[in-house]
Amino acid sequence: MTESFFLRRWPRVLVCLALLLALAAGIGLRQPSPPDEPRFVLAARAMVASGQWLLPHRGSELYAEKPPVFMWLQAASHQLFGGWSIAFLVPSLLAALLTLWLTWDLGRRLWNRRVGWWALLALFSCLQFGLMAKRAQIDMVLVAMTTLSLWGLLRHLLEGRNRPALWLAGFAAGLGTVTKGVGFLPLLVLLPFAAWRWRVRGARLPAGTARDLWWLLPAFLLGTAVWLAPLGVALLHSADPALHAYARELLFKQTGTRYANAWHHVKPAWYYLQVMATLWLPGSLLLPALVPAWWRRLKRLDGRWWLLLGWALLVLVFFSASPGKREVYIFPMLPALCLAAAPLLPGLLRRAGLRWLLWAYVAVLGVAALYVGTQLWSASEWAHVQLARRAMPDTLLPVLGGWLIAFGVVLLALALWWRQRRAGVLVVAAAFLLWNLYGWVLMPTLDPYSSASAVMQRVGLRIGPEAELGVVAWREQNLLQADRPVTDFGFKTPWDQQWQAAGPWLSQAPRQRWLLVLDEAISPCVDPAAVIEIGSANRNRWLLFPGTAWQADCHAAVTATDTAQDEED
Repeated sequence: MTESFFLRRWPRVLVCLALLLALAAGIGLRQPSPPDEPRFVLAARAMVASGQWLLPHRGSELYAEKPPVFMWLQAASHQLFGGWSIAFLVPSLLAALLTLWLTWDLGRRLWNRRVGWWALLALFSCLQFGLMAKRAQIDMVLVAMTTLSLWGLLRHLLEGRNRPALWLAGFAAGLGTVTKGVGFLPLLVLLPFAAWRWRVRGARLPAGTARDLWWLLPAFLLGTAVWLAPLGVALLHSADPALHAYARELLFKQTGTRYANAWHHVKPAWYYLQVMATLWLPGSLLLPALVPAWWRRLKRLDGRWWLLLGWALLVLVFFSASPGKREVYIFPMLPALCLAAAPLLPGLLRRAGLRWLLWAYVAVLGVAALYVGTQLWSASEWAHVQLARRAMPDTLLPVLGGWLIAFGVVLLALALWWRQRRAGVLVVAAAFLLWNLYGWVLMPTLDPYSSASAVMQRVGLRIGPEAELGVVAWREQNLLQADRPVTDFGFKTPWDQQWQAAGPWLSQAPRQRWLLVLDEAISPCVDPAAVIEIGSANRNRWLLFPGTAWQADCHAAVTATDTAQDEED
C-alpha cells in the first residue's frame, strides 16, 4: 500500500520540486537591482543596524512612500538567513509559494484536486507571476495576502459558514492594506456575492453566514493595527514635525491623492488591456475562448464564477479609474482568473487550434532566444550597441549569447518533440526553463551593471580604505552597495541644497573626504581637472572627486535640472 501511494504521488512531488527550483533559482547570486529593490533593502538594513523598526529610513531621511511591513519581512529574513543577497528575495519567494498553494487549495475545494493542479500550473506559467516571484518588490507579498484573504472569504461564502476562515480573511486584508494600500481589495468580493444571492433567490445560505460577515471589520482593524497602532502611539508621544510629516505623506498623499490625482505613471484607460495581452502570456492567448465559456457559466448562476470573475472585474475597474497605472497594479487579479479558467482548460486544450496557438508561443520564444543569442555570440554591431548603452563589457557577449542559444535550442527541440499534442506540458516546461535561465544566468551575469555594485567597487578601490565618502544626487543602490558608511545630504532634497551641505562637509577634511555625484548634478564649484569618471550603472553616469577639488569661495548654483528618481508602487 505504501509503495502504491508513493507511485501515485511521486510525479506531483517532482512537479512541486521543479516549481520550487525555478522560483528559487539564483537566490544569493545577485544584488538588489533598481528601481524598487535597493530602496527596500536599504530601509531594512537600517532597521537591523539601528534596532529601530517602526519608521523606515532612506539614508538620513524618513522613507514615507510605503509602510514598513515588507521591509520588516526582509529584515526578519536577514536575521534568519544572514547575508542580504539571500535575505532580500526570501519574502517574495515564500509569498509566491503561498500563492500557488492557496490557488491549488481553492481549486480543489471549489471543484476537485485535478482542477487545483490546473490552476496552480496555469498561474506558474504566466510571465508576470514568475517575474514578481523573482523580484524583491512589495507586489508578490501583497498578492499572497490578497489571495489569502480571498481564500478565506470564498471558503465562508461558498463552502459554508466558517468563522475562522472569515477572521483570517479580514486580518489578511488589513495586513495587506498596511503593506500596500490596496490590500482591502478582496473585501470587494462581497459585491458580486450580494448580486449573485439576489439573482439566486430560491437557495438559502447556512444559518449565520451573512451575519458572520460583520466579523470582517474587527479582523480587518486588527490586521491594520500591526503597524498603525505603534505608529499612532509614536505620534501621540512625539512632537517631532518630521514624524508627523511622515504620517501625513504616507496616510494621505501616498494613498488617496495618489489614486485620485496621480502625479506620475499616467496612462490611458485601456492601458491594462495591453498589460494582460503581454505580461499574462501565454494565458492571455486563451482569453478569447475563455470569455464566452465564462459567460455561459455566469448565466447559469454558478456562484464560483460569479465571485471570482466579478471580483476580478471590480479590481480592473478600480485601477482603470485612476489616472496612475502600472502593470503590477492588476497582478492581484491573476490567481483568481487562473482559478476561474482551470476547470475549462482540459476542454479548451482538446481544441487543435488552441493547442497550436500555445505551441506557437513556445516556438516564437525559442526562435527569439536563438536569434538574440546568435547576435550576441557573433558580436554583431547591434549587440555591441546594446552593451555599450548599459556600459557592459564585450566579454559578456559569448556568455549571454551561448546561454540564450542553448535555451532556444532546447525550447525548439521540445516543441518539435511534443508538438501541439502536449501543448499544456510544453508551456509549463518553457516557464520552468525560462525562470531557471533568468535566475541562474541572466540576472547574475548582468548584476554588476544593473545593481551599481561594479561602480561602487571601483569607488572603494579608488579612494582607499581610510577615506570618507559622501554622495549628492544619489540613488539607493549607491548607499546600499558601498563598502563603508556613506554621508548623504538628503534624497528628496533639491540638488542645490545638497551642495550647500556637502561643500562645508568636504572643507572640514578635504584630503580625507570624497564625493560621488551624478554627472547631471555636478557643481560649477568643483575643479573639473580633479573630477574622475568612475563609471556608469543603469544608464546613469557617476563622477568622483576629492575634497581638495571643492572651491569653498565659489557660490555658483547647479544649472542642471533637478530630476527625482521615479518612486516605486
